[in-house]
Amino acid sequence: MKKTVTILLASLLAAIVGCASYEPLASMRGADVTAADPAPEAKAYVGKRPGTQPVVARTFSTQPPVIPHAVDNFDEVTLTENQCLDCHGPANYEKKNAPKLGDSHFVVATKAVDASRHNCTQCHVPQVDAPALVENKFVGNIK
Repeated sequence: MKKTVTILLASLLAAIVGCASYEPLASMRGADVTAADPAPEAKAYVGKRPGTQPVVARTFSTQPPVIPHAVDNFDEVTLTENQCLDCHGPANYEKKNAPKLGDSHFVVATKAVDASRHNCTQCHVPQVDAPALVENKFVGNIK
């Protein structure tokens, strides 16, 4: 009985101390959590013209490579036109001295570009010079 009363009193004391030091949670977004996030500032692309920047190293083997040049002046990718293929397609990549599309981007039977890989910026993004938002100690598996 004495042990039960001691445990009960200790629990009650812990609850009282816990409630006395209670602070309401504060949001990292500020007081108005329903407000829209502000738009991030626009970052300049590292490379302006294709072929002027070195290829950015990948951090793991299946990572889509980043685009080391600006794509602002490129036309929109449509079902009939993709300006990326002008330089990186199988017909012109050697003449343009550009990296060739990966083998995974082709339909094996026809050797044509796979329609599901036609929108390049769905996976590949232009490289920008932006500081890391959080500390990152990631080490990739490419040696």
